[in-house]
Amino acid sequence: MQGRWDEDTVGIPSSGDTVKNQDAAAWALLALSMGGFGIGTTEFASMGILPLIASGLNTTIPKAGYVIAAYALGVVVGAPLVAIATARMSRRALLLLLMVAFTVGNAASALAPTIDTLILARFIAGLPHGAYFGVGSVVGAALLGPGRKGRAVALLMAGLTVANIIGVPVATFLGQQLGWRSTYLLVGAIGVATLIALWRWVPHVASLGGSSVRQELGALKRPQVWWTVVVGAVGFGGLFAVYSYIAPTMTRVAGLPESALPLVLALFGTGMTVGTLWGGKLTDRSVTLAMWSGFGGVTLVMLLFALLATSLWAAVPLVFLIGFTASLLGPAVQVRLMEASPDAPSLAASMSHSALNMANAAGAWLGSVVLSAGYGYLAPAWVAVALSIAGAALFWCATRFQPRAPSGESSKSLQAR
Repeated sequence: MQGRWDEDTVGIPSSGDTVKNQDAAAWALLALSMGGFGIGTTEFASMGILPLIASGLNTTIPKAGYVIAAYALGVVVGAPLVAIATARMSRRALLLLLMVAFTVGNAASALAPTIDTLILARFIAGLPHGAYFGVGSVVGAALLGPGRKGRAVALLMAGLTVANIIGVPVATFLGQQLGWRSTYLLVGAIGVATLIALWRWVPHVASLGGSSVRQELGALKRPQVWWTVVVGAVGFGGLFAVYSYIAPTMTRVAGLPESALPLVLALFGTGMTVGTLWGGKLTDRSVTLAMWSGFGGVTLVMLLFALLATSLWAAVPLVFLIGFTASLLGPAVQVRLMEASPDAPSLAASMSHSALNMANAAGAWLGSVVLSAGYGYLAPAWVAVALSIAGAALFWCATRFQPRAPSGESSKSLQAR
């Protein structure tokens, strides 16, 4: 049957057809990407239904905004803790467990009777987010084989970016038509479908049966892991400083009709998807090249947006380029974390999403600071320029402080790339 492996466990000699195993790897990556699609949908759809949540639960929009913060906090806290606590588990079993938790968290969100219980449910739904991408990236890299880590990470993250093109608009529209609870019910259904796909198509991976807690904690002792986390948290902050306020910027500054806003947001999601896939290929050539390309591209595009977004004809294509250039960094950051700690790749890769959600919170907050100060809706783009330059400077420092004499596989791998 299509999608089946020659052996129950990947990583041992097989007498089957290589093409068959490559086909099965594609189905396994599709299953992993489905989870990314569901996670991306639930993370960003909450922003579109926030007024509906506030009105449905008789609370204010600022209080309802805590559901977004609670999810981000769940990601930041859950990514390292889950990876450490489940260090000895089979990676396949862990993926299934994480998707169960994700599905339960979203079902609980749909059934929450009060704003406080919804905030708690969103925190729970966020806990498996980072660990799922971390473990999924490690499994995907093992399925595709040596030299293709970047593509494996990109294919998994593509599910998250495609969610901004399809999942978020559909979930938001559903929430507008049937009530905000239907948005989370839809995500829960995606979670169930992903569970079935993971069970059917993702094999056991012999070399990834889990490591010890001590090994996973060892990743936290490696300076390059922390350097890369900080680089990601600062470097991605500019994306969220602009994205958080893209709707009022496009309608009030660029003059975009509100009816066309969903199309522009879909264009942004398309840029993210294309950028992620290109970033994966570039990362396989050179992690360092992908990082510098991302920082250089983001700085230039954000500068142009700050200067030209008053023109609708300039602002629309720049929205696509913002998504494209920022997404070049995603696979590079994740692969760099995996290579910085090869004996604990699940924890290292999971921390990439902790960094992204730190960037989410910090970027949105800094954007609100300049807006509250009265600098206007183009001010977050200038914040983005500053954060991108700061991220590039931190990356330069990280490479300077990288050990020159290889003391292990991680140092050797990072230096070679």
